[in-house]
Amino acid sequence: MFGRLGAPEIILILVVVVLLFGAKKLPDMARSLGKSARILKSEAKAMRSEGQDNASAPADPPASSEAPRTIKAAPGDVTARPVSETSDRTTQH
Repeated sequence: MFGRLGAPEIILILVVVVLLFGAKKLPDMARSLGKSARILKSEAKAMRSEGQDNASAPADPPASSEAPRTIKAAPGDVTARPVSETSDRTTQH
């Protein structure tokens, strides 16, 4: 009984969604959902590449003269946020 969703049921669900949220808000909601998916994808890619870099990199901390690392949220995003890295103060004198 509840196992199959046919065309009439899907159309009814879409009509209810349009009535609840309004036709004006749906494009904005889809846009923000797409942006969130792009951010999640780029963060996952950065974590994967960072994990591979850490496996092959030496254990020495990076030099302090380097520029701070930033992550762009999406390919078209012009704002970049700095990455805060914790430092181990037990080995520094």
